[in-house]
Amino acid sequence: MKAMVLPTPHAPLVMEERPLPSPRAGELLLKIEACGVCRTDLHVVDGELTEPKLPIVPGHEIVGRVAAVGADVAGFALGQRVGVPWLGHTCGHCAFCLSARENLCDDPLFTGYTRDGGYATHTIADASYCFALPEAGDPATLAPLLCAGLIGWRTLKMAGAAQVVGIYGFGAAAHIIAQVAIAQGKRIHAFVRPGDKAAADFALSLGAASAQGSDAPAPEKLDAALIFAPVGALVPPALAATKKGGSVVCGGIHMSDIPSFPYALLWEERRLLSVANLTREDAREFLALAPTLPLKMHAAPYPLALANEALADLRAGRLQGAAVLIP
Repeated sequence: MKAMVLPTPHAPLVMEERPLPSPRAGELLLKIEACGVCRTDLHVVDGELTEPKLPIVPGHEIVGRVAAVGADVAGFALGQRVGVPWLGHTCGHCAFCLSARENLCDDPLFTGYTRDGGYATHTIADASYCFALPEAGDPATLAPLLCAGLIGWRTLKMAGAAQVVGIYGFGAAAHIIAQVAIAQGKRIHAFVRPGDKAAADFALSLGAASAQGSDAPAPEKLDAALIFAPVGALVPPALAATKKGGSVVCGGIHMSDIPSFPYALLWEERRLLSVANLTREDAREFLALAPTLPLKMHAAPYPLALANEALADLRAGRLQGAAVLIP
């Protein structure tokens, strides 16, 4: 098998030839059809997530076919298409796991961070954290659902019954979840990097009611704001744009420091929340919902060997939608 490997943070990924692994009990060997390139991968490569297993094969938006089944695995067949998300394993016995909050598990494993992921031709995955995917369709457009879609879904759920929603940062997660929210009858206002007309036009093309730079005032008061850009400086203006009793939900796993701001922005029962990882129930909900919606998935394919170029394009903001590696 071939894999793009991060030997140490801040270094380019290198292509390695590795022996094909065999699945142990409870595991699947997958032949990878596609793997999305997520901003979390950038945080791993750039050293902003500080505890990776090194060397590591990044990637946690995996679409693959079952190539081998380990002992004690039920419900999967050879050749079946499955998806693998960020949450790769949980302990099952800590207080969080026992209270339906496995996303906060005390002893988890994360795909592409603490266990090898999908920037490869094959990978091993815990079968309990794999999900059946549609057999038809382009794997490149399915891959972003496994994190951008799932984290977006959890972020939107945490906004509650909000009907007027601002989305700060219009990348892979935003382009999916904006469409979901619009299908639910919500009104979406997009806030993009100042001067990024391409991102604003992209948001409008997907049905946003407005699109403006993040330095511009909201066209109306928001019931909730979802922040996907890893920019802490967006928190105060998002709070200022939000109605009394509203929520600002930070959907990323990493964010630059939040600057100080007047208490008046938080007062009046506004809530500032963060999203951590996902649960398998999130995955079951969203992967059942997604095929019922008219989602327009925007995926830019890259050969596996060009993983560094895909990461560079994401870092520089040159993408509309998602980058996807195709082995």
